[in-house]
Amino acid sequence: MSRRGWVLFGLMSVIWGVPYLLIKVADDGGVSVPVLVFARVAIGSAVLLPLAIRRGQIRVLAGRWRWLAVFAVVEIMLPWALLSDAERHLSSSLTGLLIAVVPIIGLVLARLTGGPEQLTALRWVGLLAGLAGVALLAGPHLESGGGAWPIAEVMLVALCYATGPLIANRKLGDLPGLGMTAVCLAATALVYAAPAALTWPSRMPSAAVLASLAALGVVCTALAFVLFFQLIAEVGPARATVITYVNPAVAVALGVGVLGEPLTPAILAAFVLILSGSVLATRSGLPRPQRAPDPSPRQLRTADRPAVPD
Repeated sequence: MSRRGWVLFGLMSVIWGVPYLLIKVADDGGVSVPVLVFARVAIGSAVLLPLAIRRGQIRVLAGRWRWLAVFAVVEIMLPWALLSDAERHLSSSLTGLLIAVVPIIGLVLARLTGGPEQLTALRWVGLLAGLAGVALLAGPHLESGGGAWPIAEVMLVALCYATGPLIANRKLGDLPGLGMTAVCLAATALVYAAPAALTWPSRMPSAAVLASLAALGVVCTALAFVLFFQLIAEVGPARATVITYVNPAVAVALGVGVLGEPLTPAILAAFVLILSGSVLATRSGLPRPQRAPDPSPRQLRTADRPAVPD
């Protein structure tokens, strides 16, 4: 890759590993889930919507609102709320590692919905390794009385993050990614406006919480998508998605280093299992990715996953 490509790759690897830390700070600061989600999407849409309008990427979305609404629910509205609620009970590092199973779930969904992917023996090894990693992480939490629901919430988030790209690729693949993202963020802001108003904090949150909300909206949402589209154009959609394997390491490092979360042998073992499983499950039998300097709108949507935002 070019030097610019490496810089963009490094930035995106870090930026989309940070939200778990920021969500944890906001949760611990007493901000409700609706307020947290609303603040993030409102700030993000305020930055991205003018860019999309200036580039003429809103008009082309006409007539596709039904699938856009489905995509917004699956990719943003539901998972960001579930993720924020789950982190009230889970550490940011644990959450980031659990989300790392998204590529594995994506492979299974693609296969079940008629995709060309074949579940080879090596891919089965990856699937089982990923499941073992999830079990290794969830077991101690369940034994300590933390309950199964937070773990289930994160798994639902991973399911949503794996489903969103399938919808985007198969139903919205010809639409521009920036316009889609801006509109979906704005729609989510409208949906969460009333719940956020009803659960608005009675007193001003701390400076750390306000800074976390601002960073989630500006850096981890708006700036992240602008940089991600540049990364795709620079190195191609296949290489751009490799950041999925780096984000969990960033989430764990920040959780341990900034918040003082424990780094146990079980977490390290689960990290190896889940990340190795993701690589085996998604790369086995695939050709070496090639540079794609001029990706089409369909390629942009294929590689575009907020996630995951997470």
